[in-house]
Amino acid sequence: MEKIVLKIDDLACPDCAAKIGEVLRRKNGVAHAEVGFMSGKLNLSYDPQIISLDEIKKTVAKLGYEAK
Repeated sequence: MEKIVLKIDDLACPDCAAKIGEVLRRKNGVAHAEVGFMSGKLNLSYDPQIISLDEIKKTVAKLGYEAK
């Protein structure tokens, strides 16, 4: 399991942050995904053999945000 922290800028509201975490947690291979609205940090645990970091970033981009 890989653990990583990504930065998500310009979150519009706490519900937006929660939605990103919710969508990521539904992805196969993601064990934990939580976004702090105030910090803009995505704390993520995932299995790189099941899902790539690039796929995770694309999922966040589909929600209108950039994960770096």
